[in-house]
Amino acid sequence: MARKPLWLGAGVAAVLIVVSGIGLYHYAFAPKDGEPVGGPVEMPSTQGDFSLTQLDDDQLAILSFGYTFCPDICPMTQSVKRQALAQLSEEQRERVVPVMITVDPERDTIERMQEYMGFFGEEFIGAVGSQEQLEDVAARYGVIWRKVEAPDSAMAYTIDHSASLFLVNREGEILQRVLYSPTPHGLVSALESELGS
Repeated sequence: MARKPLWLGAGVAAVLIVVSGIGLYHYAFAPKDGEPVGGPVEMPSTQGDFSLTQLDDDQLAILSFGYTFCPDICPMTQSVKRQALAQLSEEQRERVVPVMITVDPERDTIERMQEYMGFFGEEFIGAVGSQEQLEDVAARYGVIWRKVEAPDSAMAYTIDHSASLFLVNREGEILQRVLYSPTPHGLVSALESELGS
């Protein structure tokens, strides 16, 4: 009978350790002073399980958030990425991985993302996480989105969302945040700054 409290105490201690670890993780990657802190990105994608840790030490990812039913900003953002990549040298292009994380996991399947990202280039990756994964990553990258009902539309709803791009390394460190623009100049400048000549 004396062993039961001992095992109970050990179980409680184990739970506290796990909860503390989760709390420390979220604290470490929580936005401070309103600035996004980035961090790990691990999600299923159009090219298998994707993780920033798959990048080489000299590579970076252009992360953006969007969805395939988006009528304007999202396709424009992917087009801007493609235009920016075209202005880099071949060596620089090989060090850049373009990624879009969907903010609409309810409708954006891997298959739909494959078709959508294929319009922009075979190197473009579409990541489709669970709602929980999306909320975690979006919070750390300072991305805001909300569903807007559209009862008179065949789409049923649209999504308003942040449109910044993030240049990140394999550790998820945000090297530069690039504000949305319909032209590639700002993105090209940021990429050249990080990649060098």
